[in-house]
Amino acid sequence: MRKDYDFSKGKRGAVVPSTGKTRITIMLDDELIAHFREVAEAEGTGYQTLINATLRAAVAASKERGADDRPLTVATLRKVLREELRAA
Repeated sequence: MRKDYDFSKGKRGAVVPSTGKTRITIMLDDELIAHFREVAEAEGTGYQTLINATLRAAVAASKERGADDRPLTVATLRKVLREELRAA
């Protein structure tokens, strides 16, 4: 290696930064990771990519359901009962 290379202004890390994604640390169950690794191996893709796709599908399904599929809470039930009793 040549002695005249100057790395004093060099930066560690990826040469090209990843856009649209953020690196995080997340704790998942071992069984869950094993499942995604098996499925990803069968599909020929990465398990993290598969987890990302699954989370995207869950978010899309949640948005499609909208407010009508929210769980019924005690406060909501009381409000509906008061309105119905008042109307009767």
